[in-house]
Amino acid sequence: MEMMKMSLKLAFLGFLVLNVFVVPSMAQTLRTVHWVMLQIQKLYLKFLICNLNLFYKLILQYIFSIITAHALRTKLEETNYTRLCSSKNILTVNGSFPGPTLHVHKGEKLIVNVQNQGKHGVKQPRNPWSDGPEYITQCPIQPGANFSYEIIFSTEEGTLWWHAHSDWSRATVHGPIIVYPANGTTYPYSNPSEEFPIVLASWFKGDVMELIQSALESGGEPNQSDAFTINGQPGDLYNCSKPGTFRILVDYGKTYLLRIINSIMNEEMFFMVAQHNLTVVGMDGAYIKPINTDYIMITPGQTMDVLVTANQTSEYYMAARAYAGLTYDNTTTTAIVQYNGNYTAPSTPAFPILPNYTDIDAVTNFTRQMKALNSKEHPVDVPQTVDTKLYITISVNTLPCVNSSCDGPNGDRLAASLNNISFVTPEVDVLLAYHNQLQGIFTKDFPSQPPYFFDFTANNVSDDYLTPLNATKVKVVEFNSTVEMVFQTTNVMNAAENHPMHLHGYSFYFVGFGFGNFNNETDPTGYNLVDPPEVNTVGVPANGWAAIRFRADNPGVWFMHCHLERHSSWGMDTVLIVKNGTTNETSMLDPPAYLNPC
Repeated sequence: MEMMKMSLKLAFLGFLVLNVFVVPSMAQTLRTVHWVMLQIQKLYLKFLICNLNLFYKLILQYIFSIITAHALRTKLEETNYTRLCSSKNILTVNGSFPGPTLHVHKGEKLIVNVQNQGKHGVKQPRNPWSDGPEYITQCPIQPGANFSYEIIFSTEEGTLWWHAHSDWSRATVHGPIIVYPANGTTYPYSNPSEEFPIVLASWFKGDVMELIQSALESGGEPNQSDAFTINGQPGDLYNCSKPGTFRILVDYGKTYLLRIINSIMNEEMFFMVAQHNLTVVGMDGAYIKPINTDYIMITPGQTMDVLVTANQTSEYYMAARAYAGLTYDNTTTTAIVQYNGNYTAPSTPAFPILPNYTDIDAVTNFTRQMKALNSKEHPVDVPQTVDTKLYITISVNTLPCVNSSCDGPNGDRLAASLNNISFVTPEVDVLLAYHNQLQGIFTKDFPSQPPYFFDFTANNVSDDYLTPLNATKVKVVEFNSTVEMVFQTTNVMNAAENHPMHLHGYSFYFVGFGFGNFNNETDPTGYNLVDPPEVNTVGVPANGWAAIRFRADNPGVWFMHCHLERHSSWGMDTVLIVKNGTTNETSMLDPPAYLNPC
């Protein structure tokens, strides 16, 4: 087959040379040569036509190799911003908060050169080298240095986002990725009149990097954010914020696409537009069956594509506030939907009635409606059988401090774990260690089930389960194997809350969830194996469980973590290594010529 492809490539090249260069220049002067050239040309055509499918494929590959690789230069820099009556320097990309929007079509490739900082939800087939998490797939970009990320968009279509993956720098270093349908195709719904990225984010009055470093040193909770923002602006309800409130202008009767991204650090969010219905048509870069609703609940790390029809006349707030965790920012961010036309503007725009902070029924009812579109153009391929099963407990823990000198409960240090392993970030990135077979960086024995079984969701869990093991353990799976992961929240320390779990390198099928302890005999009978949503971040309910399935067909080293940033900082992480397949096409790409030094 490889010889056939090579022959066809040579034939195609010869055909182009003959027709574009040789024949036009010589036919004018030498009729005999012209005749000979025509005979050779016919032979080329005969050979190529006999292999027409591959001929067309080669042409398309040649064309798309030219037109689908885009390049972008970005600069990471400190920029002065004023919010909530005070100014400070924040880390930005190209000086903007949120950062610039990347626009691509499905199947394209983007080269992003970052001068001194990855991309969220992009599967990066065979290319963990450009995934981004520090000390997992790369060492940090040093001050003054740069690194080129090769972002490969494969099956994703819809809204994704990019962000920094170094400490808490993603608080301000993030932005949308819009993946349009492939050229020649369209949305599975009517084209919207206009689209608006809606980026939810956190704002801290203090230096966010100092904030988390101080918390990690003291062992206590980091400070909560001082505000939430919509597209960089807190909105009317915060001090010194009304003049900058973000607005979108709409025309009556038109339908608009909101590309909503939750880049908030530690809170899941309810979102509404006053007196308007929402139709959710996509999540995490994949289409879903439309959900008609008046609110959404979106976790950190998730994206949603939402259609809104402008069927009112006036001004209306869009608003977002937290679904309560153990600690949370209880403020509300707003933006304004403003209609074009002649009307008397209200003194205050209409305000939506958001679900209560603790409305678990609102969360559950919304989540139960999520189903994949599963059409001919956008099918699903849910594994019906499983080769590898993982049952993973999610816990907030403590670690003892000398003389009980830390700021956590009982003078201990706050920690977090998966299967009682609190992940320790190595000093050499896991991908390089794996690729170069370096010893002593990590071990391959992340457990497939928790070391202790107890009533994970009991009201008073024994203190025997408070202390995790600090280690850099990874899970290794075979290429193309089918994997099921069941995430189980625990109530250790009475600290059960929703956990948005995210896996790099993959979208997975969210096949089921429930409350209480997972029952491996009865609960799988309720799985949705027909049209589950394909997502990259799943909200695991407080005192409950969530199950996902996927095929491990993307070889590489992939970070898995809770997207509540304080939990990830405490060790609620691990790494999935998917082995190479048996061919070059099923193996990791070679590393780039330049890698950041550790």
